[in-house]
Amino acid sequence: MPWRETCAMDERVKFIGAVLEERDAFTEICRQYGISTNVGYKLKRRYEVEGLAGLIERSRAPKRHPNQTPDAVVERILELKRRSDFKTAGPKKLVAWLQRFEPSFPVPAPSTVGVILERRGLTERRYRRRGVARHQHPEAPDAAPNALWTIDHKGEFWTGNGRRCVPLTLQDHFSRYLLKVHATTSTSYHQLEPILRAAFTEFGLPDAIRSDNGTPFASRAPGGLTRFGVLLAQLGIRHERIEPGHPEQNGRHERMHRTLKAETARPPRATISEQQRAFWQYHRFHNDERPHEALGLRPPADFYTSSERTMPRRIALPEYGDNTVVRRVSDKGIIAFAGRQAYVGSRLAKELVGAVELERGVWRIEYYAVLVGHVDFGVSSKRIPAAR
Repeated sequence: MPWRETCAMDERVKFIGAVLEERDAFTEICRQYGISTNVGYKLKRRYEVEGLAGLIERSRAPKRHPNQTPDAVVERILELKRRSDFKTAGPKKLVAWLQRFEPSFPVPAPSTVGVILERRGLTERRYRRRGVARHQHPEAPDAAPNALWTIDHKGEFWTGNGRRCVPLTLQDHFSRYLLKVHATTSTSYHQLEPILRAAFTEFGLPDAIRSDNGTPFASRAPGGLTRFGVLLAQLGIRHERIEPGHPEQNGRHERMHRTLKAETARPPRATISEQQRAFWQYHRFHNDERPHEALGLRPPADFYTSSERTMPRRIALPEYGDNTVVRRVSDKGIIAFAGRQAYVGSRLAKELVGAVELERGVWRIEYYAVLVGHVDFGVSSKRIPAAR
């Protein structure tokens, strides 16, 4: 036969039964059940007042906690966390925001805030991902604002009324300052250009802009030039393109996109105009209020200043060296020099380009400071050679 199992409650009931039957002296009964007389009298008093319910084990936790977070503080933290701006914010960011904008508020430690959020089911468990080696792609120096801007289109989604939305974002790499965020409906250049020019007018010109290799930032034309690249060349802005298939080379921008989508497009707004209002609200919050851990839990606005290079009223013509042959590109993207013709791309139609002979029959084609490609007239072909 298996051993008979008993529990503390069963033993207490038996103890009370023995006491009521008075089979032995009270002290002897307590000794038989392995308890002190103080515990025995306590159980007897509870039984007389509450019956069997008085024998149930009770919590030994203190009823008063002198270090317990006040209810008003807990409610303020929960109220802040439930704001749409803070849906993805953790304890550190909540504490940093309160210390900055409500300095008189008795802010608890981030660990305490984390416990408060976890008890209310307002946290999401994250699992540490295995790290990868940092990419070796050369980056522009970004030790100051406007040394490098990053630009990209966030993945498309559809608003409540079925309109396509492809958000365009422009960010300063050093300060994480979000320069522009617009609810564009396509990746076409005609939607990009006015936003880009407005950014240049408002913030000045950066030294470089980094993008991916998608439309409208790159193409298969000579030099990868698009109308976007032509504009940057005219303004003296270096265009950096990440390696194909390596979005981690623009990791800061991609990380910003993840938060932007979580706080403005889940779920998407009903219309494009409402989606744009949500973007503007996040735009202001991101720059002026949102604590950023890489910035010492301070907002980007504390670190960003406009560029000293202002947007020119008129774009100056390119200047080339004395040993450069300057030609105007035809409507078909062709230039003629040295008794031959070369294709440099229709994006440069009617623009002035320069050709420098590097060795006999081999020419370097430039547009402002941008290398369009090289042309080798020594290769026999009936077709017009293209700059490569």
